[in-house]
Amino acid sequence: MSGKAYTPTEIDQHIGKRLQLRRMMMGLSLKDLANVCGVTFQQIQKYETADNRIAASRLFEIGAAMQTPVSFFFMGLPGNMPDETRANRSMRVSQQSDDDPLGKNESLTVINLYWQLPEKQREIIMQMLKSLNGVSLE
Repeated sequence: MSGKAYTPTEIDQHIGKRLQLRRMMMGLSLKDLANVCGVTFQQIQKYETADNRIAASRLFEIGAAMQTPVSFFFMGLPGNMPDETRANRSMRVSQQSDDDPLGKNESLTVINLYWQLPEKQREIIMQMLKSLNGVSLE
C-alpha cells in the first residue's frame, strides 16, 4: 500500500461484520473457518474487525468455503439497494442497530439449533412459534 497506513472504510467494516455473521450462522469458530480457508485464525479475526482488508480473490475463496455467494458480504450496502434508495447519494453504509435480531448471538444460536433438527421437528417448532405469536397457522 505504498507505505501508507491502512484505514478501514465503512465498506471494509460492513464486509467484516457480514463475514462474522455468516461464520456464526454456520456455527464455525475462527479456527474452524481459518482451517477451511487456509489462513490463520488471527487473519480471519482481522478480516472480521476490518483490521485487514479482504482481497477480492480471498473473499471469493471464503465465500466458496462457506458455501455463500460473494454477494452475501455486500448485502445492505447502498449500492445494493433499490433504485429509489440509490438516489440519496448522501446515504452512508448502513450500521447494524442494537435492536437488529440477527445481530444478537441468541438469534444465531436459535437459528443454528433450529436447522440441526429433523424436518418434522422444525415444522412443530414453527407451528409453536406461530401459535405463541398469534400468527394464523394456515
